[in-house]
Amino acid sequence: MKNFEYVRAKDPADAVRLVAERPGAAFVSGGTDLLNLMRDGAQTHDRLVDVNGMGLDRITIGARNVRLGGWSRMADVAAHRFVRHRFPVVAEALLASASPQIRNMASIGGNLVQRTRCGYFRDAASPCNKRVPGSGCPALGGENRWHAVFGGSDHCIAVSAGDLGVSLLAVDAVVLTSGPRGERRIPFGEFQVVPGDTPHRENVLEHGELIVGVELPFSHFAGKSRYLKLRDRATFEFAVVSVAAALDLRGRHVRDVRLAFGGVATKAWRSFAAEDALRGKELNGSTIEAACRAAVSGAEPRQHNAFKVELLQRAVSRVLHDLGGVR
Repeated sequence: MKNFEYVRAKDPADAVRLVAERPGAAFVSGGTDLLNLMRDGAQTHDRLVDVNGMGLDRITIGARNVRLGGWSRMADVAAHRFVRHRFPVVAEALLASASPQIRNMASIGGNLVQRTRCGYFRDAASPCNKRVPGSGCPALGGENRWHAVFGGSDHCIAVSAGDLGVSLLAVDAVVLTSGPRGERRIPFGEFQVVPGDTPHRENVLEHGELIVGVELPFSHFAGKSRYLKLRDRATFEFAVVSVAAALDLRGRHVRDVRLAFGGVATKAWRSFAAEDALRGKELNGSTIEAACRAAVSGAEPRQHNAFKVELLQRAVSRVLHDLGGVR
């Protein structure tokens, strides 16, 4: 690991300044992903700025939303009674993440900027367009069981890591930031980006831009929501396929719906086509089947991950049947 300077910031403005002034600087809170990346040689930094102890770990209930501090611990958010009641999909996604020990350390902001788990990216000896743009993407013709069937490009098909982002997409969350050019409110649907021709970019944050909070707006659909994670083992494993669903039902009539997927795309993936197959209709076996077909429209499977197409349909079906009480 390359030597680096460690600095504790006094406040958010100080943290932004300390990172912005040094191209090789980065924020650190729990460090559960960043330090592994540095140890493996996938990332190098010459300054780490500690953002703990600045009041960015509070959970605040407002008139229109719940605000999560950008550096709240994942375990604290998952255990918060109001979050569990009004945004069950968020609490369930957090509880499905990593291990209890890591959830006690890992932060909300850190989770949202964690890097992909692609083995080629994590192996400093392998070419990877995320680490070294233009060096190639071995996953395109290599081992790609874990890789994306949505949102890929000729430069990268790495899957976006994490469960939290999938749930945030399903509740219309907003990411709050403070950076060298001021404050921003970023709808989570615009926070992550597909690789396109710039696979080294996974989100819209600028260098030195700090996540100071995440807003969860109150809605009729967020309170009736669920997260399903399918993985190779029962714990401490990333999703092969995951589904975050939120429904606003009046009787059996679907007034509004959100469907977001993980483990299958280069970012948390929302299926507007699947939502359209349900919105304004009666929730029953027929409409659920139509939504499942729409959910995989446009999928581009590779040699080793074609199974994800059927698995995703089965996961969507199971969540909607359970959430809507359809038998």
